[in-house]
Amino acid sequence: MSNCDLCGREAGLVGAIVEGSLLQVCKACTTYGNVVKIPSIKHKAKEKIKTIMKEQEDVSLIVGDYAQRIKQTREQLKLTQEDLAKKLNEKESFLHKIEQGKQEPPLALAKKIEHILHIHLIEDYQEQGMKPAALANEGLTIGDLIRLRKNK
Repeated sequence: MSNCDLCGREAGLVGAIVEGSLLQVCKACTTYGNVVKIPSIKHKAKEKIKTIMKEQEDVSLIVGDYAQRIKQTREQLKLTQEDLAKKLNEKESFLHKIEQGKQEPPLALAKKIEHILHIHLIEDYQEQGMKPAALANEGLTIGDLIRLRKNK
């Protein structure tokens, strides 16, 4: 069972429009709004949501010292900024900003730089315990906020 969006009770829920917002409320809280029928989410849709959540957990990040790595390797290979910019098919001024640390390269460009200079710029980062708020059954409800306000 789920929790009521208004009072937080664990009960069977129905959809209701309360002050212009569509909420999942218990039978007792239906008096605060108009009950509406909400089509249930089919099993395939639930699986798709889970897949999207898993995809969002893996994130690629560019290392913090990307500017130093690019500049040092370019100089070791005796390439000018102009030469490297031509190989990357980018403007020399953009490469200069990247080497100065003023502009982080987009992931696609970072992959090109990794390939050409044979260096490591991208790290894979995994987020732990990521849950979209709409799917989590934890946290404050509107009813909790109302009670807090009344107590003050």
